[in-house]
Amino acid sequence: MRSVRDFLAGVGFFFQGVGWVAKHGRWWLFGLIPALLAFVVYVVALIFLGTNASDMAEFLTPFADTWGWRDLFRTLIGIALVLGGLALAVLTFTALTLAVGEPFYEKLSATVDPLPGAEEQPWWRTLPRSIRDSLVTLGYVLLFTVPLFFLGFVPVVGQTVVPVLGAMVSGFFLTVELTTLALERRGMGRKERFALLRGNKAGALGFGVVVFLLFLVPFVAVVAMPAGVAGAALFVRNRLAPAPAPGLPPA
Repeated sequence: MRSVRDFLAGVGFFFQGVGWVAKHGRWWLFGLIPALLAFVVYVVALIFLGTNASDMAEFLTPFADTWGWRDLFRTLIGIALVLGGLALAVLTFTALTLAVGEPFYEKLSATVDPLPGAEEQPWWRTLPRSIRDSLVTLGYVLLFTVPLFFLGFVPVVGQTVVPVLGAMVSGFFLTVELTTLALERRGMGRKERFALLRGNKAGALGFGVVVFLLFLVPFVAVVAMPAGVAGAALFVRNRLAPAPAPGLPPA
């Protein structure tokens, strides 16, 4: 029962983030800028993938030239490429948006979660570390999601168990990405952050799964990104690593 309560509490922190940006509209608009830029990049990339999927499938399967059913096979490969691209876009959107919008989201997170005496580092110093940490996180994500992708073709299991496991894995790592800003201000490195979230797994899953499901809807990821950053800051402040000073000053 405690795990269920923690999971629901994690979901609640995202909606607290929605409430925070709803009350502070200028910060919501501020947080939309990098999300919109990243969204445009992904739209262009996915359109390119979709229009060239057939050619890519043919290039990847020269061994099928003599098959009687090569057209059907390559069509399935093309569909798999597009679906894989969509899945990869969902998994990497947060990391790219946070990297592109480091100065934007650092200010937003610090406003939601002020720390007395915290020393803010210039974004150009933290950007290389953020990119490196995001790549490490992406490596972990692929370690889990690639096997799940192939398991998705298994009858029954692929249509029931695999989507649930995929949402949980993706949700947890989305929480890892979104809480990075607030936890780094507390002096936590990547290993410490992972350990903290593993110790609060149910709450991290609750927060991340709802974000993941929303990010599956086109353009909703852009609109919800500022709320995700704000909710992650509140999650860290009130549950994972409470700040020494109570209360949130108005933005």
